Amino acid sequence: MQPIQLFDLASRQAQWLAVRQNVVAGNIANANTPHYAAKDVKPFQSVMQQTGVQMAATNPAHFTEGAMAAQVTETSMISDAQVEQSGNSVQLESELMKTGQIKRDYELNAGLVKAFHRMMLMTVRK
Repeated sequence: MQPIQLFDLASRQAQWLAVRQNVVAGNIANANTPHYAAKDVKPFQSVMQQTGVQMAATNPAHFTEGAMAAQVTETSMISDAQVEQSGNSVQLESELMKTGQIKRDYELNAGLVKAFHRMMLMTVRK
């Protein structure tokens, strides 16, 4: 029987979300600290690309990356962070938006794990 990778992936994302929440909370806590530079963590997608978890094509009918995938490049958004007179670059509005995004991502992660767990229990019962 093949191991189920979804739970491991969800666990990794939950850990990443916890780290990101701690970083954002630190930014908010230091919003009035002179010369404090706002921090953020690398996106989860780039973290997963470095760990080497990839989809396996175990059947010839499975989709794989085509030639167009090499044409797509990742663009980075230009940071509009303004440095205050005290040298602080924390923008409370953007940090609070990040906390909302983290909350939504965590709820989605937990909901997917819950649904997958229910599905697994239904298959075992039959």
